[in-house]
Amino acid sequence: MNPGSKKTLVVLLFIALLVGPVIYIRSHQRVRGALEANEALERYGLSLEEVSVASGIDFVHTPPKVDGKLANIEPQIASMGAAVSVVDFDRDGLYDFYVTNSAPGSKNRLYRNLGGGKFIDVAEAMGVADLNQPGTGSCTGTVWGDYDNDGYDDLLVYKWGKPELFHNEQGHGFTRVTEGSGLPAWVNAGTATWVDYDRDGKLDLFIGGYWPDDVHLEKLPNTRIMPDSFEYANNGGHCYLLRNLGGGHFADVTKEVGLTSTRWKLAVIAADFNNDGWPDLFVSNDYGISEFYLNEPGPDGHRHFRDIGRESGIARNPKSGMNASVGDVLNSGALAIYQSNISEEGVLVQGNNLWMPSAPGATTFTNMASVMGVELGGWSFGAQFGDLNNDGFLDLYLVNGYVSGKPRTTYWYDFSEITGGNSKIISDAKNWPDMKGRSLSGFQHKRLWLNSGDGKFSEVSQAVGATDTFDGRSVALADFENRGVLDVLVANQGGRLLLYHTTVKPGRDWIEFELEGKGSNRDAYGAAVRVKWNGQEQLQEVVAASGYSSQNMHRLHFGLGEKAKVDQITIRWPDGREQVVAAPAINTIHHLQEAP
Repeated sequence: MNPGSKKTLVVLLFIALLVGPVIYIRSHQRVRGALEANEALERYGLSLEEVSVASGIDFVHTPPKVDGKLANIEPQIASMGAAVSVVDFDRDGLYDFYVTNSAPGSKNRLYRNLGGGKFIDVAEAMGVADLNQPGTGSCTGTVWGDYDNDGYDDLLVYKWGKPELFHNEQGHGFTRVTEGSGLPAWVNAGTATWVDYDRDGKLDLFIGGYWPDDVHLEKLPNTRIMPDSFEYANNGGHCYLLRNLGGGHFADVTKEVGLTSTRWKLAVIAADFNNDGWPDLFVSNDYGISEFYLNEPGPDGHRHFRDIGRESGIARNPKSGMNASVGDVLNSGALAIYQSNISEEGVLVQGNNLWMPSAPGATTFTNMASVMGVELGGWSFGAQFGDLNNDGFLDLYLVNGYVSGKPRTTYWYDFSEITGGNSKIISDAKNWPDMKGRSLSGFQHKRLWLNSGDGKFSEVSQAVGATDTFDGRSVALADFENRGVLDVLVANQGGRLLLYHTTVKPGRDWIEFELEGKGSNRDAYGAAVRVKWNGQEQLQEVVAASGYSSQNMHRLHFGLGEKAKVDQITIRWPDGREQVVAAPAINTIHHLQEAP
């Protein structure tokens, strides 16, 4: 062997010694991961695998920039803005999604679903990327709705700043139509949703303010911008109800319908809670009590919203509401409401709320979160109901974590000091102790509670593969591959966007419904679907916004368990008419149109 060959052999042997253990470790990890996934499938009926990079998703959220006067607590002020919403914007039968960024000059993303578990960002080409321009505020969320009933969902981007409305040009691009639409010039929005509150067939728009409207966080005259109470703050932003007049124009009817709140609004969901066929509103407020508005005929003959929060039981105890989602958790034909709050063992345990109605259509509620096992979720933000293991009962996925600063540090002592101050101290940010890079309920484990069907949930997140500890904000559920399984999409504050691919135990059945209104609004927001199968019944409603700064897929997904046979489904369309479909096929996506 010549000297050159010997040298090559030595190099190859050296590389093998280095690389061999790495290959072995990675191979061992894959084997161990497969074994754990199989065990999770057998025991819990599902497993999760984080696949964002493999799917072409490379998004990392960047927080908003705030005035230097707030430097002492900037991580808290800039702790929101990561949001995600699901939509089939091009009507190709595959669900896409939109995700917000928040730093000045940062770009939002619109990920088109290419099929086969792959996505590509098309936001720039579609004209909806560059929405964080300096002086216009920071994006905090989005919600999709077909406001002109042309068959393509349009886009509202709400911000701590100037809201923006985009018309969908049949999936080929978006036209900015903000000017002249009637949207408020500036609203520090924490939430928004589309809702046809007057059932005229056109989607109206609710926007809920967090900070007062005159606050511009990038440039402040002073630091007196904080809540005046940690329990009954009423110095937050306005809410807006904008009635759709047609032609892309909206009229502000907020005062006329009775929505005068200036609490700190973080989440809203529009659903028919009293089964009268009209959409009501549940609003989750930070620093205080929630609001629960019944949609009723007013003295002038027009629709009016009456806050029954206190008499319903929902608004008796102030907390730090951050989420609003609904689900028929007992398969009883009644929608429960899940509201997230703050829980830090040994410091502050508010507990999350699961508001269960006393009966279907009742407007009195009892908090059953502790009894059912879904009360303690850390510093909780977004949460969604969905049957993730297709066993026929709605599960609950929750994300959490407030500010992840330096590991093994805490700001809780300082935080508790300021919460005990009087209103003048609390409301001025200069009085809040400097965070100095410390954590405040950071690095928290997420929660996936599986519904046993007997009124109890069990927490399985780590066991099934949801192991991230980012500061979670928005979570959305969607069947991205049209396989009858819900995947989990998570937007993290200052962190990576995550996509969890769900695998379900073989043999479990499902059924899905894509509804299209004719006399009602095209999206069929407000439609209620009852599925009867195997001696069970479950109610779901088509809603726009759900959770915290998020929107699930439009299609309704029902897990059915094993050996299912659906007897019938009943649809109550938004205009009140009912339609019955007998014995629909299972393991199928049904596209159903309302009769004209």
